[in-house]
Amino acid sequence: MQVTRDFSHYVREAGEGVQHIDLAVEGVHCAGCMAKIERGLSAIPDVTLARVNLTDRRVALEWKAGTLDPGRFIDRLEELGYKAYPFETESAEVAEVAESRFLLRCLGVAAFATMNVMMLSIPVWSGNVSDMLPEQRDFFHWLSALIALPAAAYAGQPFFRSAWRALSAKTTNMDVPISIGVILALGMSVVETFHHAEHAYFDAAIMLLTFLLVGRFLDQNMRRRTRAVAGNLAALKAETAAKFVGPDEISQVPVAAINPGDIVLLRPGERCAVDGTVIEGRSEIDQSLITGETLYVTAEQGTAVYAGSMNISGTLRVRVSAASEATLLAEITRLLDNALQARSRYMRLADRASRLYAPVVHATALLTILGWVIAGAAWHDAIVTGVAVLIITCPCALGLAIPTVQTIASGAMFKSGVLLNSGDAIERLAEADHVIFDKTGTLTLPDLEVMNAASIPADIFELAGRLALSSHHPVAAAVAQAAGAKSPVVGAIEEAGQGVRATVDGVELRLGRPSFCGAEALIGSTIVDPEASIVAFSRGSDRFVLSVRQGLRPDAQAVIAALKARNVGIEILSGDREPAVKAAAKALEIPEWRAGVTPADKIARIEQLKQRGAKVLMVGDGMNDAPSLAAAHVSMSPISAAHLSQATADLVFLGRPLAPVVAAIDASRKALHLMRQNLWLAIGYNVLAVPVAISGVVTPLIAAAAMSGSSILVMLNSLRARTSSREIV
Repeated sequence: MQVTRDFSHYVREAGEGVQHIDLAVEGVHCAGCMAKIERGLSAIPDVTLARVNLTDRRVALEWKAGTLDPGRFIDRLEELGYKAYPFETESAEVAEVAESRFLLRCLGVAAFATMNVMMLSIPVWSGNVSDMLPEQRDFFHWLSALIALPAAAYAGQPFFRSAWRALSAKTTNMDVPISIGVILALGMSVVETFHHAEHAYFDAAIMLLTFLLVGRFLDQNMRRRTRAVAGNLAALKAETAAKFVGPDEISQVPVAAINPGDIVLLRPGERCAVDGTVIEGRSEIDQSLITGETLYVTAEQGTAVYAGSMNISGTLRVRVSAASEATLLAEITRLLDNALQARSRYMRLADRASRLYAPVVHATALLTILGWVIAGAAWHDAIVTGVAVLIITCPCALGLAIPTVQTIASGAMFKSGVLLNSGDAIERLAEADHVIFDKTGTLTLPDLEVMNAASIPADIFELAGRLALSSHHPVAAAVAQAAGAKSPVVGAIEEAGQGVRATVDGVELRLGRPSFCGAEALIGSTIVDPEASIVAFSRGSDRFVLSVRQGLRPDAQAVIAALKARNVGIEILSGDREPAVKAAAKALEIPEWRAGVTPADKIARIEQLKQRGAKVLMVGDGMNDAPSLAAAHVSMSPISAAHLSQATADLVFLGRPLAPVVAAIDASRKALHLMRQNLWLAIGYNVLAVPVAISGVVTPLIAAAAMSGSSILVMLNSLRARTSSREIV
């Protein structure tokens, strides 16, 4: 009977003519595994992307639509020595928890056995071994074997299984030399005990496993904590929503069945499943994920809400603008996935070194054994020295040196409101010494504000807001929101390019251009803000003018001061009017600025700075900023940016504050410093340890402690990437 496999449920469209699938892969433990899987899968014709996420042992695959059966990827991974299946968040988490518990059990067994075997070794160490009776010495050795052999058989499973899969696939990984070293040490110890020898190495073998399991357990839990960020985002996603299928009839439907333009009901205590705009109702919502503000915000007619926001008090009707994978929450999740899968230049360097290490380790150990035998040493002593070399040269520290920093730094940056969109963004951002800001939507908030609302009588302002509800112009929307308008003026008529008018109690109301409202004379005497847009309101013979503009981000001044304190050059390049750019530059004390620049002008300025040796960070949000974002050494965009800018930018920051720009620079500089430190630690360890081991002065026990100690030292050093950046204000 022929069995067919249908993976269509797990395949999604990743773009025009490109399909995508995520596979969970068992047995991925190191950078060498990542490189082997990516090389093996990329070799399949028509595969356009093969990227391994070591954090959750997932491989993302993309290929030309209609050319490949996803089952081929699973077969190829099996050939490489890895078991794979479609990735599902819940099942992956269950498997991860089970593996964590298994590692903990193995660690417990190994640690218990180590303590007992070491205790049995004390009588041997405490006196002259040659003076002991052979029966006494053999008794302690056999008792050690009785404890160590079954303990090693159980506790060594994570390494033995991985090594066997690699060897079955006619390849090697970092667990192969570990397994060979442990098995050789145990086998030699049994042989030595049979022949009544003075020394056995049961303690070395079981202690090696203990040290290795401590490192692997710490590494896995560190990755789980970082991956919990993505899990928390996934938990914010509501799977269903209450959709209006009639004027007063709702139906609970899957999010996939909701389209833009639909109306959904958001009840108190529910998490919003879509992006949209409130059309009826009033409530408080928690949207800290988007804005960065922990305080609840008022949601009423005209307020934008996002998937993942929690409705606190009232009932809202929301008109859908995006649902399912098109929501802002889905975009943030994708960016976070990019961050966790990012591959830096230093990581690629460590990958290449790790690939070479396995054959080099085996060759070095073999040559050491042969060298000592040729030099006249006994086979026993030569093999002991070879085992020590095999153990001490294991490249675990090198394999952990960069991925651990990358993973921890990505998680720390996310907590600061920054998501990576490029593999080497951390390294390039750390090198940045000059920042170019766009003004509109970057230094300023994307939302318009009425700057002189306090000078307008409350009843007039409320009436202007009600009239503004009948207009589709963004300036009118700002007036309506600032006035807290809830119901539009009945019978309002909008005149294209002019404004909106209506008659209430026989009095004509108008909102729009000053000329439309007969308020030109008030502009010069009332409005002094050079960067404001002017909207007028008239009620009969009464005339009023409103100053509407984008305000600076609340912490913009503090951020600019913080960048100056870090010796970073700053300038503004904006396509906006000169008075507006000049006012912003003056408020932020930025002496270098240019207004009315085109995208080509921005690129020319970036190239000019590059020729001077500057490493430029471009921060912009508009579609016209995309070329300069791509041209800069590194780039950032706010989450409110145009999709093209987001796709081009190396990093994206969340919320209204500008502080994530400084936080990202601080975090990247620290991460790059730690990456370099870890590489030197790993390389320095091997430069010192290998000659010492070859010389024969290191026992397998000391080799185990040294190798595991180097890995743990690298991980502990990487944990420093979690520390927060310096205070900005």
